[in-house]
Amino acid sequence: MRTLTAVLALGILGWLGVHATVEQKENRTMQTGKKRLLVVTHTAGFRHADSIELGEKILAEIGERSGVFTVDYCRDASEVQKMLTPEFLNEGKYDGVIFLNTTGDIGIPDLKAFLEWLKSGKVFIGIHAAADTYHNRPEYLEMLQGEFAYHGRQTKVVAKVEQPEHPAVAHLAPEWVVFDEIYLFKENNRPRVQVLLSMDRHPDDGTPQAGKEGDYLLAWCREYGKGRVFYTALGHRLDVWQDEAYQRHLLGGIKWALRLQEKGTVKL
Repeated sequence: MRTLTAVLALGILGWLGVHATVEQKENRTMQTGKKRLLVVTHTAGFRHADSIELGEKILAEIGERSGVFTVDYCRDASEVQKMLTPEFLNEGKYDGVIFLNTTGDIGIPDLKAFLEWLKSGKVFIGIHAAADTYHNRPEYLEMLQGEFAYHGRQTKVVAKVEQPEHPAVAHLAPEWVVFDEIYLFKENNRPRVQVLLSMDRHPDDGTPQAGKEGDYLLAWCREYGKGRVFYTALGHRLDVWQDEAYQRHLLGGIKWALRLQEKGTVKL
């Protein structure tokens, strides 16, 4: 009888130990302070299918390797209708959103409330075609401060680093040579943003303006109420996504937007 009692006691203690270990792990996860970002990839126009698929994976890897954030996904119209509502967002699950090559009017149920949520202290990370989204909603374009106009053929450009201490670009040489699909915008919003990357001539992309001197923005950030916005026009080609320099560009922009790092280089 004593032996059976001892075995039962050990079993209960063992179960309690395992249970405590699970709770400790959960508590440690909470104490790490990892941010949670919602990656939105729904499209209502052209779909960058390959770069969206790869981008989802790489964003998750960047978050895991850096220890900074975790991601969930909002991939279709039904999920937009559920996850981008004021009720869902105000539950406090997310610190911000990443619009990964979204296009067109993606159907956010209450865009005004969504933008107010961002202004309350959340972050908006826009990648490439995020600027080809909501052409019909000036309030979205005002938030982003960029509206896609056109692009020519994919080409190599020299991106000039304008804020060398900013974590999105601090790891780059003063001139970053990158081959991608280069977006041109309807308006130069330099006075209203902090420019991070720019070109001093039009891309050699086969369009009539190719090679002409000018001021063309590629990446920028800005304050938005109590929130922050980071946008990069790069992110079309798969090899760009696989480039560590680009991944650090994204991570630096995300860390800045989350107010985790204001200056200096980031490491994956």
